[in-house]
Amino acid sequence: MIKLGITGACGKMGRRIFELAAADKDFEVALALEKKGTPLIGKELGRLRISSNMDGLFLIDVLVDFTLPEAVEEHLDYVAKYKKALVLGTTGLSQAQKDKVEEISRVVPVVFSPNMSVGVNVLFSTLPEIAKRLGPDYSVEIVEAHHKAKKDAPSGTAKKMAEVISQVVKRDIPMHSIRLGDIFGDHTVVFCGNSERIEIKHQAHSRDLFVVGALKAAKWVIHKPAGLYSMQDVLKSSS
Repeated sequence: MIKLGITGACGKMGRRIFELAAADKDFEVALALEKKGTPLIGKELGRLRISSNMDGLFLIDVLVDFTLPEAVEEHLDYVAKYKKALVLGTTGLSQAQKDKVEEISRVVPVVFSPNMSVGVNVLFSTLPEIAKRLGPDYSVEIVEAHHKAKKDAPSGTAKKMAEVISQVVKRDIPMHSIRLGDIFGDHTVVFCGNSERIEIKHQAHSRDLFVVGALKAAKWVIHKPAGLYSMQDVLKSSS
């Protein structure tokens, strides 16, 4: 059984990770972490007490992190200290923080992806081929929409889509962000020629698709040597 740790365990993503992992016979949720000063510290979550003590990582096999960029650096230090695998879905990281993720991956296995859903990761691999076949006569732009509480814009998913397309078309891809209501996550890639338009859209209907992907990654990464992996690697090995 895989001993799982969850950072931000009382947030919307963290709590759903806890619920789905607790219902999965392959997992034992061994550590539920929240930031220091949170009123919920010491309260019960299932049979666990919520903790802010990162030294609790010695209890687990893999940590799942969907928190905030400012929290990630400390989490990385402790993951390296205790040599624990990491599934990192936090977005909005600075280049320095991404460099630190890469540095830590020399010590422990890390799955780092801006989006853990199966569908989006299929798009990451197919969008470059579409752009290549359409050719330079087609303009490309990306529109993404998320809930009003999401802090980073454009989303990490939109940036990754733009990156994989840019590698083919050799130009920057404009991105547009919408922050309204409780939208889980919509991404639309628009290819437009002189007489036609192609729109490829992915809509998240709930957070569960991200949680299912993260738990799939957690099962996969504990068997891997130190290194920096993507969700593409997880899905490739699972197919």
